[in-house]
Amino acid sequence: MERNNIMLLAASAFRRGPSGAVVAASLASRHQPRPLSCRSRLFSSVSPTSPGDDDENGGSGNAPAENEPDDNIDAVAVAEGDDSSVDAIDASPPPSPVLDAPTSGGAAAATNAAVDQPGWISAINLRPTEVVAELNRHIVGQSAAKRAVAIAMRNRWRRRQLPPSLLKEVTPRNVLMIGPTGCGKTEVARRMAKLSDAPFLKVEATKFTEVGYHGRDVDQIVRDLMDVSMALTKKRNMERLREEAKSVVEERILDILVGPSVSGTRAQRESFRSMLDDGLLEDQEIQLDVPENLGSGMGGKDGEGAVLAFGTDSSGMNPQAMAELMKKLGLMGKGGRLGGGRKMPISEAREVILEIEIEKMLEKIDLKKEAIAAAEESGIVFIDEIDKICSSRDYNSKSADASAEGVQRDLLPLVEGTTISTKYGNVDTDYMLFIASGAFHAVKPSDMLPELQGRLPIRVELNGLTEDDLYKILTEPEANLVVQQIALINTEGIALTFDDDALREIAKCAAHLNRTVENIGARRLHTVLERIMEEISFQAAEMERGGEVKVTKKLVKDRLADILTSSDLSKYIL
Repeated sequence: MERNNIMLLAASAFRRGPSGAVVAASLASRHQPRPLSCRSRLFSSVSPTSPGDDDENGGSGNAPAENEPDDNIDAVAVAEGDDSSVDAIDASPPPSPVLDAPTSGGAAAATNAAVDQPGWISAINLRPTEVVAELNRHIVGQSAAKRAVAIAMRNRWRRRQLPPSLLKEVTPRNVLMIGPTGCGKTEVARRMAKLSDAPFLKVEATKFTEVGYHGRDVDQIVRDLMDVSMALTKKRNMERLREEAKSVVEERILDILVGPSVSGTRAQRESFRSMLDDGLLEDQEIQLDVPENLGSGMGGKDGEGAVLAFGTDSSGMNPQAMAELMKKLGLMGKGGRLGGGRKMPISEAREVILEIEIEKMLEKIDLKKEAIAAAEESGIVFIDEIDKICSSRDYNSKSADASAEGVQRDLLPLVEGTTISTKYGNVDTDYMLFIASGAFHAVKPSDMLPELQGRLPIRVELNGLTEDDLYKILTEPEANLVVQQIALINTEGIALTFDDDALREIAKCAAHLNRTVENIGARRLHTVLERIMEEISFQAAEMERGGEVKVTKKLVKDRLADILTSSDLSKYIL
């Protein structure tokens, strides 16, 4: 009964206005002989106090001594077992833990294999057999390419185990993958990006132009890789700090409801704490100063000589840089924004306060330095379609091509090792791993600049896909095209099945089209399968739910008859 009265009185106090809790705390802390108001009765019924008793025994009167809050209350309220106990009567919030960021030099951090290394160093520690096994789940064949990629990834981890004197002498062995289109080169890159818990960037060589021409120069590759590294570094630190920040959220909410923790409001804080724990205040609105750039910070410790970048390449002004400048000039408000706070219910404010506390902790970490170290020591760049920037030696072109040999010449220092200026600082490419790939239909690998060939020492040839390979692509990968089609049609309540003979006929037709029309590899399966499924997909929504559709060999032949006939006749057309 007494508990229900407390809840009703608390709700009455909140209905008096957004500052009702603070007013209640102020009235309860005054020690004048006056009749108890509804607010003062609320707090008196929980733990009656008298002047001077709080500092000695944490409370007096009716409640047992062991249940009274003591001076180091936040050891329980903030984080049980936390070493950093802060006195509850201190109005300042408990300090955020300061985390030591890893050094960016790399050499001093790895003396032997037993060194406790940061996550970005020990991330790529899969054994080559494990990498190949993972790639086999999604890619058919191409064992040579899988082995080369697995060894390259493992060597990234092995290098970190070397002593400092030898570590700086070992450079990555860059890879050149050669194979026809549709054989799995790009798919290897996609799966590598998911496997490697490291900064990974895939770019198209044709998107870059020679220095001096309008367009993106190759230095943008490193800048884009740094953006990836920064996002990855921040994500890791946020996940690590989330649990620590959660312990502070409740104290911040109590500060807003009751006011800073002082000796006269400890009983009030405990009353509101119990109501928060019971979920009775989730709909109560509070006011927060929310930074306008919440979630876009890049950590603290700019360091000496840091340059404030006002733009990102050619995209105009950088909002983050402008926010930092205005903050340094004192033009922003208390919450990091121009203006006041925002009102929101406590249920919504919890996540916002959590993000704010994480941002405060991130300011104690040098994210830029850590991100640069991750990109320099563990960065992987996959350059696709590199054959499209090569010119045949048999054809001596006099025309200027801004995307041909000039881009190759610009890539030379990048692959060999150079320093690129980014908005985060200078980044060295000496220890980045570069993997290039190309079909080399119209040109040969020897048509590349000799200097660039020498910087891609490991060459791997991927084989063209046979009929048997195409059948395996339809059946072996976990999320193969057949599984995808079955799942899509199943959303209409229709059970779709494929006969094994039908799948073999699909692979046979795809291989025939690759031989007679144009060899586009596994991508031909998309064309063939969509042609077969066209009528079924169109009529599936009109079918009765619970029905069944079976794709047979005869159905495949009927659907593909016109395609196979036109491909056979195309050879006779001039």
